[in-house]
Amino acid sequence: MPNIKVLPDLLINQIAAGEVVERPASALKELLENAIDAQSSRVTVELAAGGARLIKVSDDGSGIGRDDLPLAVARHATSKIAQLDDLERVASLGFRGEALASIASVAQLILTSRRRDDAHAWTLKASGGEITVPAPAALGAGTAVEVLDLYYNTPARRKFLKSEATEYGHCEEAIRRAALSRSDIAFSLTHNGRASLHLKAHDQAARIAAVLGDDFRAASIELDENAGGARLYGCIAAPTYARTTREAQYFFVNGRYVRDKLLSHAIRQAYQDVLHHERHPAYVLFLEIDPAAVDVNVHPTKIEVRFRDSRTVHQLVFHALGKALSRTAGSAAAPLAGHAPASASAGTAPYAYPARQEAMPLRVAQREGFYEQLFGRPAPQPAHVAAADTAEHPLGYALAQLGGVYVLAQNAQGLVIVDMHAAHERIMYEKLKEALDARNVPMQPLLVPVHFAADTLDVVAAEEHRDVLAAMGFDIAPGSPTTLLVRGVPALLQHADVRQLARDVLSDVREYGATRVLTEQRNELLGTLACHAAVRANRKLEIGEMNALLRDMEQTERSGQCNHGRPTWRQITMSELDALFMRGQ
Repeated sequence: MPNIKVLPDLLINQIAAGEVVERPASALKELLENAIDAQSSRVTVELAAGGARLIKVSDDGSGIGRDDLPLAVARHATSKIAQLDDLERVASLGFRGEALASIASVAQLILTSRRRDDAHAWTLKASGGEITVPAPAALGAGTAVEVLDLYYNTPARRKFLKSEATEYGHCEEAIRRAALSRSDIAFSLTHNGRASLHLKAHDQAARIAAVLGDDFRAASIELDENAGGARLYGCIAAPTYARTTREAQYFFVNGRYVRDKLLSHAIRQAYQDVLHHERHPAYVLFLEIDPAAVDVNVHPTKIEVRFRDSRTVHQLVFHALGKALSRTAGSAAAPLAGHAPASASAGTAPYAYPARQEAMPLRVAQREGFYEQLFGRPAPQPAHVAAADTAEHPLGYALAQLGGVYVLAQNAQGLVIVDMHAAHERIMYEKLKEALDARNVPMQPLLVPVHFAADTLDVVAAEEHRDVLAAMGFDIAPGSPTTLLVRGVPALLQHADVRQLARDVLSDVREYGATRVLTEQRNELLGTLACHAAVRANRKLEIGEMNALLRDMEQTERSGQCNHGRPTWRQITMSELDALFMRGQ
């Protein structure tokens, strides 16, 4: 008897459903794409129980004829491609012909449709591999797809669904993406019988404002650039609008929402000189490119793409955003009080330090417990700076603090200048990495839990990934559908801004997923945490605290650079100082 068997069609479809229909929002995304491909002008979505009990998508598109209805729910049956050449030039959102079949294998599906020239509509039911014969029905021109009791026949999958609020949050985001991709289509949403969203067909700017708010629109910079047969247009937010999370980031390739590392890298590079690394740019961008130049058949969810000429696309995005951002240079920073711009004609005020001398605290005495809170251990007492002493320690001993940013120290070679935030960030990064690798991140319970308002997807992430957050030393839980409650944070971060720390960590978890954030995206997560833990600029340190920072740097691997690649300290030798003052000449 052979060991290898041909799987039954139902099981094949359920396997496909595991890739395509991860949750209600995944099924909704597929149905929305079908509605858009049908050249609809209006799409209506009805949900119940976050989509687990009901997902109904109705459109006024081209409709499906009676004879095609059974094929619409058959696996690998599609009107969008017929041969390999078509697959290499896909212009539609859907093309595999497996979405409805996959959904019908794990839910009860009712498909009703009517073409504009037909006398009436036709309907059929598909569930568990069984398809009924099409029967007459009442419906205006277009299509209505009802998905009932998702995962009713696969209870193992159903138990992995999260709360109703969580699943609804993901569905709402799927509609926002579809609405941004096609402003010429009206979208409406109801949940449990209550209207939640209504977007009229409008121009692109009005649709973006309706979805992301008037604040984003007011801060947005429009761009429209062409290069190499590709067009990039849309709007990006000015650096002053930068967010603490990546929630307001939407990129569409030929109308398809994508998350692509190449595009994200180009955008980050364009913003790197105008945006602090803790902040994230906001944008809604559209790339129109020859379908043959982009492969959309990379991932079952079609959310990832691969470009034939990735370098050209990267350069287009980088230069287009750089050009748009350069137009804001005149208003990016106002001159300091009492200081006029260096050149009135230039329209840009160069950054200037205050003209007065700031007091440099050179006292040995220190505020009780300050360094212990900041660095995790008592501060050492400063030593007398002598040649023998400096020879023992490569970074020498602290002399003073400059501008609330730099520590000045003397070593055997001369002067050492340390960026105290960058240096402490590397120290905390290595400590956190060691603790995370050992799966031993101690949690510090908060005496008074911190409540704060949060968007739906942050609440979703906190509930969905509570175990992963606990492994990182966090106790974050939903307080309500719109608030979060933080009861504990990693002990190393107990003096950070709890609200901002929680938002940034949840943003990383949302973007990369629970598994990836602890594996291939671990370093980015650690960078986020370390930045929150590091001492801020303009924090006055005592001499003992400065020396303790220098000693920690000497004992920390890769302390010459922060985790963003910037140097943490520079050496200026005595001979270089002598040359500056022309000594011996």
